[in-house]
Amino acid sequence: MTSTWTPSSWRDAEARHQPLWPDTAELDQAVKTLAELPPLVFAGEARNLTAQLGSVARGEAFLLQAGDCAESFDSSADSIRDKLRVILQMAIVLTYSGGIPLVKIGRIAGQFAKPRSSPTEIQGDTELPSFLGQIVNDIGFSETERRPDPQRLLTAYHRAASTLNLLRAFTRGGYADLSQVSSWNREFVASSPAGERYSQMADEIDRALRFMDACGVNASTTPALHEVDFYTSHEALLLNYEEALTRQDSLTDDWYDCSAHMLWIGERTRQLDGAHVRFLQGVGNPLGCKVGPTATPDEVLALCEALNPERNPGRLTLISRMGSDKVADTLPPLLAAVRDSGHPVVWACDPMHGNTYTAEGGRKTRHFDKVLEEIGGFFAAHRQEGTWAGGIHVELTGDSVTECVGGGDGLDEEALDQAYETMCDPRLNGRQSVDLAFRVAELLRGEN
Repeated sequence: MTSTWTPSSWRDAEARHQPLWPDTAELDQAVKTLAELPPLVFAGEARNLTAQLGSVARGEAFLLQAGDCAESFDSSADSIRDKLRVILQMAIVLTYSGGIPLVKIGRIAGQFAKPRSSPTEIQGDTELPSFLGQIVNDIGFSETERRPDPQRLLTAYHRAASTLNLLRAFTRGGYADLSQVSSWNREFVASSPAGERYSQMADEIDRALRFMDACGVNASTTPALHEVDFYTSHEALLLNYEEALTRQDSLTDDWYDCSAHMLWIGERTRQLDGAHVRFLQGVGNPLGCKVGPTATPDEVLALCEALNPERNPGRLTLISRMGSDKVADTLPPLLAAVRDSGHPVVWACDPMHGNTYTAEGGRKTRHFDKVLEEIGGFFAAHRQEGTWAGGIHVELTGDSVTECVGGGDGLDEEALDQAYETMCDPRLNGRQSVDLAFRVAELLRGEN
């Protein structure tokens, strides 16, 4: 990025999907307060993640990026712990069964904003602003609840800070210890077919750890067996918030968006001349960009040049979200174009957003088989083009919800109302998530 870039450079471009804040003075005051608060993450952490993603770009590791569709300000410590536990379970499955190192990134500690297809929502005779995530307004349908409130930006910051504090305690304080793998097997996972496979794997890991001890290998002093590197990410949608948390690194003088380790641009905001691309061009964090079925090879190459002109491995992750019925036709030309250009990107698969449909009862849902189908198509496309299927990007929760149909428990559409709790899009529950990890591990081993 040229030296002319500043955190406010995005203001010279069109910024799509921004709230219509009713009181600009109130917004300015909230942003000023944010800019005076400590960073949530540090530049060195972001650089470490870039290095790890560089391994993924070279085909030496696999990326698991997972978490909530839209986080709630009301998430309890138990809910955050359970979400982390499911991600750790998936990581263990992919590492042990897939036989490859894992880079673990959560959609967490900042995923509070959501773009919507319409700026307003109609219920009966009433039309109000759409729910844009709790960082903007409330899910309740009243004029007061739907009013964009700049004070929510500050609430989001403090919720992200407390979540990060909890995540760091869990991942560094013994909870992520490999000896705890068996204890992660919660009752709702243990009662499923995937849970049975997980229990068998956990027993094998326990035996391996005992074998190491018997051979004189002191597992208790090996940090890699007791701690995990876990990073945070969210869609960099609200540019006022992101600008306020962008700081200049004291070691390198480079700018970093200190709201998360990794930021991504959504399918709706990836315009080359748009404000979101303009903003993220100038920060040193690793970046992601969603790429849907309408993307052309020329557009994707232009995004690579705009977001990673120096071609640094690990800087840019392209997250394909094609839909199970389109991935076989739409993804290979993009893979070939990026491969031939020499851009060292990470390719990840978002199998959720292209497979959403409305069930007969009116609930938005996703079918587990379609999610798996798209991942299978993603791997097949990479085999066809001789490129590396670098990761998956999924929406999930540790709560025992019934939002996606299918999976080992065979949830049907009639079961959706039992525990449909999402504030926006449907998420995989713990059982479905672990099941998915085993299926992906099979693809990594080349069994499908």
